[in-house]
Amino acid sequence: MRVLAVHADLIVVVSGVWQTTCTAVRSGEEGFVIDSPVLPDELDALPGLLEQARFPVSGLLCTHADWDHLLGRLAFADASLGVGESSSARLQNELGQAQRDLRAFDDQHYVLRPQPLALAGVQALPVPGHLALGAVNELELHAANGHTADGTAYWIPWLEVLVIGDYLSPVEIPMISPGGSITAYVATLDRLAPLVQQARTVIPGHGGPLSHEQAGRLLKQDVDYLSALSRRGAAAPLPRGRITSEQKRIHAENVGRLQSG
Repeated sequence: MRVLAVHADLIVVVSGVWQTTCTAVRSGEEGFVIDSPVLPDELDALPGLLEQARFPVSGLLCTHADWDHLLGRLAFADASLGVGESSSARLQNELGQAQRDLRAFDDQHYVLRPQPLALAGVQALPVPGHLALGAVNELELHAANGHTADGTAYWIPWLEVLVIGDYLSPVEIPMISPGGSITAYVATLDRLAPLVQQARTVIPGHGGPLSHEQAGRLLKQDVDYLSALSRRGAAAPLPRGRITSEQKRIHAENVGRLQSG
């Protein structure tokens, strides 16, 4: 696990698995934790890490309902969990799926966890919308579907930080998961492009914080890849720097969903 101090009021934790990011942001005496690390020791360490850095945890948020972003409750069992309306609907429609996917990962990798994941009482947040943090600041919530059927990006205007979910990853090509689509994915990139242009830092769901310039380059690469995927299918070239065996596997799955859709 890597811990990165992006700002005096914002810390990013990068998991040892899939480089999944977890963002802690504070304003005054309040703070949110967005998404989560994956491994049990990382989750066990998170409360102490934030307490040492004097980051309060007023609640948990997530960018979408994939299981590896929902594990904050394993670190903060009593904290409220807020998700965008689309993610709340997905959790209801796929009742228990996140827990089943977590168990499948743990079984495959021989991971032991001290308790199961509890997702009762999840609060649905309006998107687009605003969420107060502290006495004077608000997070902006923006729709970010396409990777999956659901998704929310969080714009933190006073820090000029965009927590974008599973988009603009430096380690992973655009992934069209079940429920997602190329059309919705490109629409999300178009919709969030002005915020990427304004941002000092962009935090993707996998790979660690990006500078404004890095995020802009990735956005262009990802739009080009998705355009080529629509036109050329399997022959579409993968983005430079993300041509690995795992990314080739994801590309093949993208092609399969394109053909089946």
